[in-house]
Amino acid sequence: MKKITLVSLLLVTTISVNAQDKEVKKDTASSDFNKWTIEATVGQAKGVKPYSKGYYSGDPVTFLGKPQANSFSVAARYMISPKFGVKAGLHYEEIKNIKNSGSLPFKMQQIGITLQGVVNATRLFDIQDDLGRFGLLFHGGLKIDQMTSKTKNIIEHDHNYNQTEYNGGLIVGVSPQFRFSNRLAVLLDITIQNNFRQHFNWDGTYSNLDNNLNGQQVTTSLGLTYSLGRNKMHGDWAVIRDKNLDQIEALDKRVGEVETLMNDTDKDGVPDYLDQENNSVAGVAVDTRGKMVDINRNGVPDELERYIEKTSKESSEKSNSDTIKRLVNEGYVTTYFDTAKVNPTNVSTEGIDFIRTYLKNNPTASVDIVGHADEIGSNERNNALSKGRAEAVKAILVKAGIDASRLHVVTIGEDTSVDVDSEGARKLVRRVTFKIKE
Repeated sequence: MKKITLVSLLLVTTISVNAQDKEVKKDTASSDFNKWTIEATVGQAKGVKPYSKGYYSGDPVTFLGKPQANSFSVAARYMISPKFGVKAGLHYEEIKNIKNSGSLPFKMQQIGITLQGVVNATRLFDIQDDLGRFGLLFHGGLKIDQMTSKTKNIIEHDHNYNQTEYNGGLIVGVSPQFRFSNRLAVLLDITIQNNFRQHFNWDGTYSNLDNNLNGQQVTTSLGLTYSLGRNKMHGDWAVIRDKNLDQIEALDKRVGEVETLMNDTDKDGVPDYLDQENNSVAGVAVDTRGKMVDINRNGVPDELERYIEKTSKESSEKSNSDTIKRLVNEGYVTTYFDTAKVNPTNVSTEGIDFIRTYLKNNPTASVDIVGHADEIGSNERNNALSKGRAEAVKAILVKAGIDASRLHVVTIGEDTSVDVDSEGARKLVRRVTFKIKE
């Protein structure tokens, strides 16, 4: 018995583990996020330094220096993980003086490319639940620019008109976001650029030796980001399940399933997953399949039969009959049913055969056939179900040679004596019992 139980447990556990592994992989795949994002921005690029004397950007006497839309960019971002990614972009800027600001006229045209790393700060600091539709990105990396002076020369070549040089340096920035649809978000980006190779002043002249190879630019822009991928939610806001949590939940579920398999509802020593008769009478010997032992196949468990025989030897014929009646009337002879079924289970027809034998041996006796149901479903349905079960047992006895006038159907309906949340307990009340009458 122990060997059979152990082998069966190992087999069931192996199957359960394989099934759960597939389920974890499926859950992980379904919780993946959109990794690609495209963005487009427009804003103001402002050269901070260097300038030659008389040239500057902005209007010092107006609010925010009279902003102008002179910066345009498009970029594509790929998130390697929910927290970290890379971004490549193409930029165009036209830095020039503000009319009537007091600066001498100048224009510097830039076409640049960037390669940056990106950090989703809301996930990094685990504040996405608090921010809701808001988000925050940090980014930084390299920018290479083609700078072309469009400032007209006052004297020959002094502003290097139409002359081009390639400059580059480091950029860092921050991008607050707000998602207003599942895939679309608006962002405000502030980027600071520090060039380590820039010979031009922003007005087109060559910078002094003390400023050579050093230029600064600040860009403020507004734009849209759109998330690409098979999931409906923008990748920056997607719900990401912790894979370790998935594995822990799967392990807990496997342990729970094994514990359920090892339950022994009828306390006969045979786990439920091996028990073919999961409602055997307490104290009655069962075989390795959980069936009450009935070697002579007369429909009565051997221990119950021996008890009756012993009682018969110690009492008169009348008291023997009384003992059998008492055992029947107290529910020791029972027929069980599956959920929502009116036909007895294959292993539960022995009780019907016992009553048939008793009635044939006692031709003056009659019997009440009492139908029961568990609490699952409505009262009306359960009343009909319990009546149908009693009628089905009556039909079997009639076909087995018992006169229908000796059989009386009684409907009990729902049996509320067990815990409705326990499947094992509900098995014990989906039944037909008998009441013998003389």
